[in-house]
Amino acid sequence: MINKVILVGRLGADPEVRYTQDGTMVTNFRMATDETRKDKSGERVTRTEWHRIVTFGKLAEICGNYLSKGRLVYVEGRIQTRAWEDNEGTKRYTTEIVAQNMQMLESKGQTADQYGESQYSGSSLAEQGMPDDDVPF
Repeated sequence: MINKVILVGRLGADPEVRYTQDGTMVTNFRMATDETRKDKSGERVTRTEWHRIVTFGKLAEICGNYLSKGRLVYVEGRIQTRAWEDNEGTKRYTTEIVAQNMQMLESKGQTADQYGESQYSGSSLAEQGMPDDDVPF
């Protein structure tokens, strides 16, 4: 079975950084993707979908340090749904994307064409075939 999501969109707010009880860094952010189509009358209609993204460990550190509201990013991960009870005892659910890879597609004040791409994967540098001393940031 496959559970894989690929998104390209913009952050709706600065990432929120927190730590689990065991000290693992967690970064959460919201990301918007747009779909544009023509309606029955021929007018262009844009539909925005909002996604909750969560990252852990080194990827969370990178996202917390380098991402900000409005940045264009590529995110690859898996869909996860969590359930909990609120203070009134009502069962609540949330669906989020657990990111495993992230690419910054532009830097602040620059377009993707001017900047190229920056990439960080949740995998180790050695697994990516890149020695530790060649890290671009």
